[in-house]
Amino acid sequence: MARATATPSPGILPPDEHADLEDFVGYNLKRAYVIVDADFRRALGEDGLAPRVFSALSLIVHTPGITQSDLARRLGIERSGLVAIADELEARGFVMRKPVPGDRRVQALMPSAAGKAAYLEALETVRAHEASLLASLSSDEVETLVALLKKIRRIGE
Repeated sequence: MARATATPSPGILPPDEHADLEDFVGYNLKRAYVIVDADFRRALGEDGLAPRVFSALSLIVHTPGITQSDLARRLGIERSGLVAIADELEARGFVMRKPVPGDRRVQALMPSAAGKAAYLEALETVRAHEASLLASLSSDEVETLVALLKKIRRIGE
């Protein structure tokens, strides 16, 4: 007896024929990000820093006294979204908010000793995570990938 095959509706491709998606940069970036993000979170553990929180802590450690507005701008997120990140970092004892002289509405973020130590520990873990995740790429390919991603980022700045 012949097997019945489902006939797609006119104008709709069968589910396995999605080759057009494979040609889109955005689709591939999103799929790659999902993999990188999941591995990042696994590497840092359940109580570890999420990618956005790690990025914020990195910028605070390297730019002590950065304002919340400047940090949000550098991370490419809304200032309101940064408040939750700063709250988490402060609750963990990794940063302190300090008033900016001359403008009581503005708060600068300063890393604590615990924040610097947590950042350095997380940094080593993130480096190991990326090395493992990208092990199938040559160092030249990784360098090219990073350069191309930075070029795309500059378009949006």
